[in-house]
Amino acid sequence: MKHTENIKGSRLANAWAELQSHAAQGHELAADTYRLAFADPQFMLRRETRGLRMQLEMLKPELEMQALGIENTVVVYGSARFISPSQAEKKLKSAQEANDAALIQQAQMQLKNSHYYHQARLFGRLVASYGGSNSSNDKQSESCKPNKDRLYICTGGGPGIMEAANRGAHDVGALTIGLNITLPHEQSGNRFITPSLNFKFHYFALRKMHFMIRAKALVVFPGGMGTLDELFEVLTLVQTRKSQPVPIILFGTSYWKQLINFDAMVEAGTISKEDLDLFHYTDDPQEAWDIIRNFYKLE
Repeated sequence: MKHTENIKGSRLANAWAELQSHAAQGHELAADTYRLAFADPQFMLRRETRGLRMQLEMLKPELEMQALGIENTVVVYGSARFISPSQAEKKLKSAQEANDAALIQQAQMQLKNSHYYHQARLFGRLVASYGGSNSSNDKQSESCKPNKDRLYICTGGGPGIMEAANRGAHDVGALTIGLNITLPHEQSGNRFITPSLNFKFHYFALRKMHFMIRAKALVVFPGGMGTLDELFEVLTLVQTRKSQPVPIILFGTSYWKQLINFDAMVEAGTISKEDLDLFHYTDDPQEAWDIIRNFYKLE
């Protein structure tokens, strides 16, 4: 059976190799009804095959994470624009040397926000340290938690807060997940994601689904439109009981309370007072981790 599977795999690989050779030589692929359906880009990109593409985006990360025994994640959301303190200091120094007022102002803001990068990195370390290291390059030690009990950092795979959380997990030799998305301003997964767990999506809906499938907690750092979209998606799923209750932590109390007046929503009757219990505020990585630990009674 194994030999047969290898033959089939070879045939599939050869079909793709034919397509790649055309692309490498700059030859445009002409429509060909005789080409294998799954190896026909024109066919696979038709409107009618959208359902198939969505199924594939659902299946690929699922199989890869199953193979590595990943069942529980802590999802970290936040701005892609925040940079590390060391990067921010260099940018400010460069702007000051150039004596450019606009650049100086921008660099000062980046330096102010860089503490969130540092805190996200510390949080990533705390989560990934639970149960010890299980890097794909290292044998899991006897002291490590079994895979089914471990918690893995999962982010949107981009720069900023996402990079920081992945970096924190990477610091302690843990596997770490990135769920990236194709955007007009093309970006690749940050360098701290475990290569075999660096996924790329076309559909936001499928990406969001993968965020939630294994999520045991969500930590939301300050961010923009995308972060708000992800936050309210999760709050809605938990509020409507479409998802099981999980800790939802808003990191950066002053930012979130200034940005969103949940009390005003209660006063207006658009949400219930009990809905305020769906989330927590914090400004400390250890407190964020303790909220998760206490929720699940982790040792």
